[in-house]
Amino acid sequence: MNGEPGAVIAIRPATTADAAWIAAVMDDDWGGPTIWADGRLHDALALPALIASNRKGVTIYDVAGRRAELLLLHALEPRRGIGTALVEALVGRLTPLDVRELWLSTTNDNLDALRFYQRRGFRLVEVRPGAMAEGRRHKPTIPEISDHGIPMRDELRLVREIAGD
Repeated sequence: MNGEPGAVIAIRPATTADAAWIAAVMDDDWGGPTIWADGRLHDALALPALIASNRKGVTIYDVAGRRAELLLLHALEPRRGIGTALVEALVGRLTPLDVRELWLSTTNDNLDALRFYQRRGFRLVEVRPGAMAEGRRHKPTIPEISDHGIPMRDELRLVREIAGD
């Protein structure tokens, strides 16, 4: 994957050989191996993941019946198609499992994520005011203020219906 328009981004399931790399990404960029989402703390290293082209990105997800939760999407080279390729590969994996919706949580300050996900068919369906205060009690590494200077207060849920994709 060279980042050029039209370049193919290979996506594959994570293997045990990827565990140390995923742990390093989680430590370096996400404040540790846990993810706070939807009022719960998730162990990212115990969940299935997809890896993009030579470890240029990762998505971590969880499947529960006909719903799946996208818990983390991380592209090491933003705006190169890696995130889109990971989302579409995940939808492709979920469709034959008869999963009907893919949902995720993000925070009110994450304007880039809101733009990204809505452009890829996700709809904003819920706001959980003040949820990040609870999250910080379980994961103190969650910052108070985002990189853009916006207070990180609320959790937003987005959903993409995938039946028929």
